[in-house]
Amino acid sequence: MNLPMIAGTISTVLFALSTLPMLLKAVRTRNMESYSLGHMALSNVANIVHSVYVFSLPPGPIWMLHAFYGVASALMLVWYLRFSRTPRDAADVVASTTDDDAVTAAGRRIA
Repeated sequence: MNLPMIAGTISTVLFALSTLPMLLKAVRTRNMESYSLGHMALSNVANIVHSVYVFSLPPGPIWMLHAFYGVASALMLVWYLRFSRTPRDAADVVASTTDDDAVTAAGRRIA
């Protein structure tokens, strides 16, 4: 194995490891409030287009890295769509409570 291949392999592992905490936290907490739907949707489109370039290269660490990012981006988009509360859902929670125990969807009292 030559130096560029070793560097590519090491960086692929490091990039993947740096993304795992975000994925684990997202699936564990199901809290997607800090993520942007537009960013995740655009990232998925970019990954699809970028695949044309990446898979035209000889097989190597870049394939693994791109595949990992593609799966991670797709998972985040699916989880966002599945776990995010819509404004209507939050309004239903507030509307269904009494004044004494009115809370937001996050569990805080509202004035």
